[in-house]
Parts: sequence; structure tokens; C-alpha cells
Amino acid sequence: MDAARLRTEIKELIVTELNLKGRLPQTIEDEMPLFGAGLGLDSLDALQLAMSIEEKLGVRIPEGEEAREIFRSVRAIADHVAKVRGA
Repeated sequence: MDAARLRTEIKELIVTELNLKGRLPQTIEDEMPLFGAGLGLDSLDALQLAMSIEEKLGVRIPEGEEAREIFRSVRAIADHVAKVRGA
């Protein structure tokens, strides 16, 4: 799967799995922060998103500080997924 398609799939996953009503996947920018002032996700969203990524994309999300870096943006998640799949 190419990188652009993977980022689109992750955006769709975020919107559907986290029930972001009124938000279209294409309005989420690749570098937009997912937490705080960006998309406004919280720690419960992170847990649900990690489980969804593991289930739908088959890639485990580590815990702790490493997860914070991965969940920085859609691009960071996509980079992690691509790296794990390529390993």
C-alpha cells in the first residue's frame, strides 16, 4: 500500500472508530496534531485508536513515550505502520 493511501486509511479509521461526527477524513491534515489544540483527542481516544490500528491494520502500538511519538500525527502513525510492515 502506498504512503498516501495508508494516510487516507488512517484518517478514515480515526473518524469512524472515534465517532468524530461532523469531521470528514479529508479535513485532517497529515501533520495536524492529534491531541490538544489539533484534532482534540484525549487519552481514551488514544487507547481506542491503538486497539483499532492493531485490529484493522495488524500493527501493534507500543505503550508509553514511544506511543506519544507515534500518535503525534497521521503521518507519524503511517510511518510507524509502514516501518513495522516493512520489517
